[in-house]
Amino acid sequence: MNPQLTLISLLFFTSAIAQTFKNIDSHPQFPCKPPHFSSYPFCNVSLSVKQRAISLVSLLTLPEKIGQLSNTAASVPRLGIPPYEWWSESLHGIADNGPGVSFNGSISSATSFPQVIVSAASFNRTLWYEIGSAVAVEARAMYNGGQAGLTFWAPNINVFRDPRWGRGQETPGEDPKVVSEYGVEFVRGFQENRKRKVLKRRFGDGDDDDARYNDDGDDGKLMLSACCKHFTAYDLEKWGNFTRYDFNAVVTEQDMEDTYQPPFQSCITDGKASCLMCSYNAVNGVPACAQEHLLKKARIEWGFEGYITSDCDAVATIFEYQGYTKSPEEAVADAIKAGVDINCGTYMLRNTKSAILKGKVSEEQVDQALLNLFAVQLRLGLFDGDPREGLYAKLGSNDICSSDHRKLALEAARQGIVLLKNVHKLLPLNKNHVSSLAIVGPMANNISNMGGTYTGKPCQRTTLFTELLEYVKKTSYASGCSDVSCDSDNGFREAVAIAKGADYVIVVAGLDLSQETEDKDRFSLSLPGKQKDLVSSVAAVSKKPVILVLTGGGPVDVTFAKTDPRIGSIIWIGYPGETGGQALAEIIFGDFNPGGRLPMTWYPESFTDVAMSDMHMRADSSRGYPGRTYRFYTGPQVYSFGAGLSYTKFDYKITSAPTRLSLSALVPKQSSHKKLIIQGEEQLRFLQLDDATVNSCESLRFNVQVNVSNSGEIDGSHVLMLFSKMPQVISGVPEKQLIGFDRVHVRSKEMIETVLVIDPCKHLIVANDVGKRVIPLGIHVLSLGDLQHSLSLEF
Repeated sequence: MNPQLTLISLLFFTSAIAQTFKNIDSHPQFPCKPPHFSSYPFCNVSLSVKQRAISLVSLLTLPEKIGQLSNTAASVPRLGIPPYEWWSESLHGIADNGPGVSFNGSISSATSFPQVIVSAASFNRTLWYEIGSAVAVEARAMYNGGQAGLTFWAPNINVFRDPRWGRGQETPGEDPKVVSEYGVEFVRGFQENRKRKVLKRRFGDGDDDDARYNDDGDDGKLMLSACCKHFTAYDLEKWGNFTRYDFNAVVTEQDMEDTYQPPFQSCITDGKASCLMCSYNAVNGVPACAQEHLLKKARIEWGFEGYITSDCDAVATIFEYQGYTKSPEEAVADAIKAGVDINCGTYMLRNTKSAILKGKVSEEQVDQALLNLFAVQLRLGLFDGDPREGLYAKLGSNDICSSDHRKLALEAARQGIVLLKNVHKLLPLNKNHVSSLAIVGPMANNISNMGGTYTGKPCQRTTLFTELLEYVKKTSYASGCSDVSCDSDNGFREAVAIAKGADYVIVVAGLDLSQETEDKDRFSLSLPGKQKDLVSSVAAVSKKPVILVLTGGGPVDVTFAKTDPRIGSIIWIGYPGETGGQALAEIIFGDFNPGGRLPMTWYPESFTDVAMSDMHMRADSSRGYPGRTYRFYTGPQVYSFGAGLSYTKFDYKITSAPTRLSLSALVPKQSSHKKLIIQGEEQLRFLQLDDATVNSCESLRFNVQVNVSNSGEIDGSHVLMLFSKMPQVISGVPEKQLIGFDRVHVRSKEMIETVLVIDPCKHLIVANDVGKRVIPLGIHVLSLGDLQHSLSLEF
């Protein structure tokens, strides 16, 4: 039996079944309909969620229970429970990748926000929250129209470890802190139960916690359910002989603790996510969806209250691909016992009964999975009666593709676009002084890939070319290459011809979904095919230095363009969403001052010598391994994490920050100091954290107060990035790590004051070689741009 064909057929079968449950009605089906089905205890809103869930599960027969273990949950007609589709997608707007969403109805589109990697480049927490909130409004509106579910499988919070990863574009980048905070903001914005007749849209820079977290109390109710995925150490699609279905990620305890797990822990403990998705890959020999230790840790140590779903069809891969078990029944049993509550696919539907009969798993263990599933549905109000009479009943088609949401998408694209090169202030162009433009490149006049992966049906479709045409009417276009693969130079002649005759030339190069996507990694970091030759050919004949615009979510080696004086400016736009063309045009012509920063390192082509399958984060000189991400990478870079320019100049001054901090308060007086001392030495080198010490951390938080001045001629937004370089008291200390960031807006010739709050137990820590979090004692050097500040941590 070919396991790949088996998996494909399972997914197809699942999708085919799910299609039958897509509502064609103008409103969703719901349980507890009066008069015949509203008297059950699980319909009684005065009871607790737990009581209602227990009551519901107790009424189900074994076949009915098993029917709930698929993303396409079966109906229970005798109890008035309709079918439910768990799988809907909302990565950066409502998408129809999953069977839970359909655009075949009164709602035919939804706002397409920039791909996550672009929004992450804004480094703006408020923006992230507002995007999650706006997507939630459109999701609830589509649910009310019978065109979406209430449970969505986003965000993707895997760390962007390797630049070749096809799904790196879906993540907030390579830094665990940034990924963690993005996940928390998006989940809070998406899930929070709040009464809103009119949504206040704020796109400004900086934070306002009171405005962002203005909910109606923590009663456990949810507006929608968000899902943190893919748990864990998942970041390989198809590379060499490895696929995501059979890959075994070998991860050290040190890397697991301070790189791979922090985003998931934050998403659960701080974001209160109601869903966790286990990934296809194995982790240290055990399939992720059979990892009882990790899944139980999420529930017991991190306090996870929600349901755990497998990726599609990750329960099947336990047996079919990874050969971890000897039978399908054992695979199902291992997943259920590990803590998986629902299988995306049909594997549990077809094998759970047999697994129970063979004694591999008990009906009581299935009951626990159902309790978790129904608890989330109850928190969503699914059993509270007609949703058309509920809290969000008035949300409808008018709340989708609204002007507010389109403005938010535009602001996200503006803030996320990164200016990487601008020699002799080539940009911004003065539209009154530009007589003609030439636009070159296959992506310049293409609308199909503007959003990246998991894009639905955008409200409006415009191209980069048409938006630039709004500024300069005499604008010509030539693709140069027939597509992004650029296998032929047949179109070069036309591109060179229009470049010769234009006042300014913009070349759009880079990646699209033919180069990087789900189930497809890259093997090269260079521009695809003959794109480099196209850029150079056009630059050679242009009257003025060329403006190079780069698309795509993954880094590309553009060293040639960085060092070529004929290329005056480089702008990275990623996948900027439906308003990306307008945002780019505004930046090129100075109507918006760019302030985005790269959320990932850009490596040279030589990095492809490093095996993508090597999960180690830290460099190892003994085997010529350079490490990964800015925290540990020791090799050459094309552009660094945090790179990004502005049309104006910002200056910093640290006005207040401690120079020393005593950690004595973290250790109870009755504790022995011996466990803190490295064996064989008398000097205290680091403090190991445990639950007792972490609970005492709040008193040690401190402020770094910074004045930011704009000494240039243009108003602008700026991202402050505070890094720490810690003392080398243990092996594997990062080169540096981000401990604080903020986006501020400063008018020309003015100064503002901002404060970065630092928690030593969160920000000044590293994992040791056995995966325990420690605070190194000694001098921590804090850096903000060119400024440095020494902080001594003492005991």
